[in-house]
Amino acid sequence: MSVYVHDSGYHSRRAVAFVAIVVVHVFAIYAFATGLAKRAVQFVTAPLQTDIIQVEKPKDLPPPPPPVDLKERPPVQVVVPDINISVPVEAPPPITNVTTQPVITPPPPPKPVAVVPGVPIAAQFPATEDYYPDASKRANEEGRPVVHFCVGANNRISSADVATSSGFPRLDEAAVKLVKAAERVKAAQVAGKPVDSCKDVAVKFQLKSR
Repeated sequence: MSVYVHDSGYHSRRAVAFVAIVVVHVFAIYAFATGLAKRAVQFVTAPLQTDIIQVEKPKDLPPPPPPVDLKERPPVQVVVPDINISVPVEAPPPITNVTTQPVITPPPPPKPVAVVPGVPIAAQFPATEDYYPDASKRANEEGRPVVHFCVGANNRISSADVATSSGFPRLDEAAVKLVKAAERVKAAQVAGKPVDSCKDVAVKFQLKSR
């Protein structure tokens, strides 16, 4: 015994297909009637229009340079540009109230003089009693004045003065006279030659009673 399965959607699918076929036929009839199909065919079969673009030929170019020999390098010329640099220089400020003083160079120090031993002044003085003033004896004046005298290279006394006073003017004056009356005066000698020199001598005045 055969069993058939009932398909519930079979009739609906057939109805949809039938309706689609009817719609296609109706559209085709409408297109032929209105000329729509003819325009569609003309559009499809229309010739394609192409534009030909002419390409310009390149102009005559200069011939290419000769090949460079890499073994011999061409000399390189370096062009040094002229560069002018102006630096502003400020003028120095004016100098005012400047006093110039001369540069004083100190004199060179004196050369050391070698001391050569020489012969001192020699003189023979008279006796003190001969020049003792009588007024000083009566007044009991005693003293020992010191006389500074100088002898020239000519063996003569050039000057005589009181260096240290005795306190009594008469005794001081008598002492100077005594020195000037010296005999056998000889000047001092240095390296065997007479020279001007000075010396001090003390003259003692003392009373004999004491």
